[in-house]
Amino acid sequence: MSNAIFNHKSIRKYKPDTISDEILNKILKAASRASTTGNMQVYSIVVTTDPKIKEHLWESHFKQDMVKQAPVVLTFCADFNRFNKWCELNNATPGYDNFLSFYTASIDALLAAQNACIEAEDNGLGICYLGTTTYMAEKIAGILDLPKNVVPVTTVVMGYPDENPGLTDRLPLEAIVHYDKYQDYSDEKIKELYFEKDNSELTKQLLKENNKESLAQVFTDNRYTKKDNVFFSKSLLDFIEKQGFMNNEE
Repeated sequence: MSNAIFNHKSIRKYKPDTISDEILNKILKAASRASTTGNMQVYSIVVTTDPKIKEHLWESHFKQDMVKQAPVVLTFCADFNRFNKWCELNNATPGYDNFLSFYTASIDALLAAQNACIEAEDNGLGICYLGTTTYMAEKIAGILDLPKNVVPVTTVVMGYPDENPGLTDRLPLEAIVHYDKYQDYSDEKIKELYFEKDNSELTKQLLKENNKESLAQVFTDNRYTKKDNVFFSKSLLDFIEKQGFMNNEE
């Protein structure tokens, strides 16, 4: 299991080979064993293998071909629909129509997703998270017939790798770990911690391709712009409200 963690790579090209029911069930079982708030398991996993549905998901995920290539697409959802119904059937009044509940369910869903990914990689499969899920949540919900109180949080494509990329770089531990209390960063420390990333061969290539003077500008000006962040933030918040998670009244 530790090898799967330390050798993780995002795979974006897949062989057409199917995943056996036995392995897929192991992956889903691993997901179900993830930590969960209050043992409520307020998440659901939509397993998509139908090529026609995957075609629609491909459109929603900005036409990333791995969505169609991978034999299995897992959509992890924050889900209070099931839990609310259980409460009501047992003469209990649910009070989970608020942002905190959505946040709780999202954490549950992401923990389950990571368990699934580790188990998949431990069985020789490749995976890739799709951040486009939060950008296109409402459209994805429509494709998957998600009812009220259910919001897609992340998507994982999964299959046998048809590529073998190298490990992606990571910041040193001292960049992300704080002992006892948070220790803020001086300008000098930031430069030190990002030195290797800022000066890697990949960064040099990206700067040339994007005509930028720094890797930071590639992120702020090209990849994740303020304009896009504001637009997709609004659309996601609107959809979260539509799904019944933004009631601020007692």
